[in-house]
Amino acid sequence: MKKPILVVMAAGMGSRYGGLKQIDPVGSKGEAILDYSLYDAHRAGFETAVIIIKKAIEKDFMDTVGKRLEQCPMEIRYAFQELEKIPEGFTIPEGRTKPWGTSHAVFCAMKEIDGAPFAVINADDYYGVSAYKVIYDHLSENAQDYCMVGYELGKTVTDNGSVARGVCQVSSEGYLTDVVERTKIEKYEGGIHFTEDDGATWTDLAADTPVSMNMWGYTPSFIDEIGVRFPEFLAVDVPKNPLKAEYFLPRTVSQLLSEGKAAVKVLKSADRWYGVTYAADKPQVVAALKALTEQGLYPDGLWG
Repeated sequence: MKKPILVVMAAGMGSRYGGLKQIDPVGSKGEAILDYSLYDAHRAGFETAVIIIKKAIEKDFMDTVGKRLEQCPMEIRYAFQELEKIPEGFTIPEGRTKPWGTSHAVFCAMKEIDGAPFAVINADDYYGVSAYKVIYDHLSENAQDYCMVGYELGKTVTDNGSVARGVCQVSSEGYLTDVVERTKIEKYEGGIHFTEDDGATWTDLAADTPVSMNMWGYTPSFIDEIGVRFPEFLAVDVPKNPLKAEYFLPRTVSQLLSEGKAAVKVLKSADRWYGVTYAADKPQVVAALKALTEQGLYPDGLWG
């Protein structure tokens, strides 16, 4: 079996953040969150990373993160997620600029993944050291089951606005039974809640609810499953919301679970998640990484 590969989704345009958050510096030497992710992944055992970007941000990305990663000990490959990469017979809705979603991003990286088991992360999420170790070990030892690293919802929300989370149901044996993408979850004075009707009604969620932060582990066959299901998304979902409909990874997983074609082991990480959904989140992330560096978890300057 081939060694696991890390796939990093970095094609987003950062509309809520107000810029390209996947290249925004948060470390003392200008490092982005992605630098810390690759540093953690390498010491967990990953030797290869595939970074998915868009052609529109290629120059900005390569002039910053890409230049630094020339010193990274991992093999770095690049894939491009573009709207035009869709099956024959489908067209792009007029005015559409938003990428097709996370499942499509992974599908676009098929050649670079090259038949290896792989983990998937967001470029702008800090997952913590232990998450990479548990997912690498699972992918190295288990040739059949998918996996995901679950986090407690209360440790992933922000004070600065709404977030999207995959809300998970987990069996007593530790396997995922369902995941539902909630696109507008917010903190409020009494707790955490979500809405499906633009705030007309709200439903509470417990702080310890397990959620997906898009840290998944897959066998190579998962990419084929995405390809089979992508045309249905384009035919059914896109006409309902031509400019914004997205094909999320949790949707593909949920379909496979309902069909009995997959089992997903829910792994746990004791580390806290940090992210930059909004520009106002950045100071907290900078402070957290500075503290972890002072504690000796990271060198002051990841790539020397």
